[in-house]
Amino acid sequence: MLKLAVIGAGGRGHISKMAHQPENGAALVALCDTDPKAFEIYHELLGRDIATYGDYREVLKRDDIDAVIIATPDFLHEEQAVAALEAGKGVYLEKPMAITIEGCDRILKTAKKTGIKLYVGHNMRFFPVMQKMREIIESGRIGDVQAIWCRHFISYGGDAYFKDWHSESKNTTGLLLQKGAHDIDVIHYLAGSHTVRTVGMGMLSVYDKVADRRGADEKGDARIDEGNWPPLEQKGVSPVIDVEDHSMVMMQMANGVQGSYMQCHYSPDDVRNYTVIGTKGRIENIGDHSTEDKIAKVRVWDARNGFNELGDEEIAVPVAEGTHGGADPMIMDDFVRYLKSGELRGATPWDARQSVAVGCLATESLRNGNVAMDVPGYEG
Repeated sequence: MLKLAVIGAGGRGHISKMAHQPENGAALVALCDTDPKAFEIYHELLGRDIATYGDYREVLKRDDIDAVIIATPDFLHEEQAVAALEAGKGVYLEKPMAITIEGCDRILKTAKKTGIKLYVGHNMRFFPVMQKMREIIESGRIGDVQAIWCRHFISYGGDAYFKDWHSESKNTTGLLLQKGAHDIDVIHYLAGSHTVRTVGMGMLSVYDKVADRRGADEKGDARIDEGNWPPLEQKGVSPVIDVEDHSMVMMQMANGVQGSYMQCHYSPDDVRNYTVIGTKGRIENIGDHSTEDKIAKVRVWDARNGFNELGDEEIAVPVAEGTHGGADPMIMDDFVRYLKSGELRGATPWDARQSVAVGCLATESLRNGNVAMDVPGYEG
């Protein structure tokens, strides 16, 4: 039986419950968080006698724990992943891998040195919509991919990213990395390549103008509430905001594909919209995951006939059980499988490093005159 622990049990750490699979040889046996309230949600599944910790180092001292799921704030990823690998624990590390390229490279080198399994949680590769788009691309129906565009509308940005630790660049580098790492990785996944040169643009144009700020010693309330609208009427935003609230990046990939990604944290709607253009057609998603109330679709245009809003074919994407459109249980299954057999279906650690590299360099570009930046190679 694989014995697992979660470091950062609150918030995103809840994904660890899906790795508790005693019938499949994996059990969650320890919880770690600086806030004891984070443990309450686990008691129904695991009982109240499960071991709990306030310091991740105590978890790593346990010889019986085989692997840890790290779901702490981004700026802690490098330190905790390196420590876990050095302690001989397999690691599931939430994206982004780290908040600097150097931090990613240190984690990669530690994994190589120790020979311990490292898995980085880019769950969007498991979104049924993205898998359907990849399937169409691989079928050859739209020919050779030439361009990929993504528009990301984030209605809850003011709630989730401008009231707590996310709002400061020292904790995230920037939201083009923190939030964009998902989509940069998906663009690489759909292109079948990685970025070699990038340029960014963006600015902080709305949330710096919000007058109602929380105190520096007050805890931010980042709960999502649709009543928090319009953005300039948000309450309790962070006293320090130095990350952009809209930004964009252009990418030149090694195989010739070009890509672009745009995110906006003050739009009224919440959706990702991808367009992939090939030499024989294009595809576009309408909705990024399906629910019982609303079915996401992938539309295909592969005949020259003017503009048809519905495409030449519209493919419905089935509803999948679980959070993030069914991606979360799938990525936890993949992590457990990887620990047991070494088989990996998700992003590799190097893939994860490349998405961080683009996010970091595009952020540097947008803050320094929009200069083009070359992605450095990894020598490990």
